[in-house]
Amino acid sequence: MFTGLVECCLPIAAVQDEGPGRKITLETPGWGKEVEMGASIAINGCCLTVIAIEGDQLSFEAGPETLSRTNLGKLKPGDRVNLERSLKVGDPLGGHWVTGHVDALGSLLERLEDGQWATLWFSLPSYLNKQLASKGSIAIDGVSLTLVDVEPERFSVALIPHTLEVTTLGKLALGDEVNLETDLMAKYVEKQMTAARII
Repeated sequence: MFTGLVECCLPIAAVQDEGPGRKITLETPGWGKEVEMGASIAINGCCLTVIAIEGDQLSFEAGPETLSRTNLGKLKPGDRVNLERSLKVGDPLGGHWVTGHVDALGSLLERLEDGQWATLWFSLPSYLNKQLASKGSIAIDGVSLTLVDVEPERFSVALIPHTLEVTTLGKLALGDEVNLETDLMAKYVEKQMTAARII
């Protein structure tokens, strides 16, 4: 479990295709020293397991399902990713409950700059629309954000200068794909209401 509060933004050192999956190695000077083998790390909001530690490098494996649902399959050496270690019991919850299980890919449709601030519009699959509500929460590439406006196949978020500076969201260009995870509680509410044939 994660909070969507990104700890750092670090570069990909190497990617290697392995059968149907892919091995991803990150350059993590300093930050990775406290990480242990088998630890869960959110990479762009996708929960992966540490499978190797070599000096300042951490390696992970992503399977076919992960590669088909996320933007991790498009990563290349030098690309930067958002990182967050999993929560420990008693850690503060500053964002919202983020599982690291990406629901779908969205893409940046529009970027409205206002000085150092920005409003970003993203596409989303229509089937996820019922899980979004204005002023609710969403994780975009692992960043916990508050929804501003929600429309049938798109939504907007307003980003403060700090978020634009310390996460990958500040460098997004039109058309770039992002990992989307809707609010955990919204999923369960929709499931129960669907089962009861309320929606």
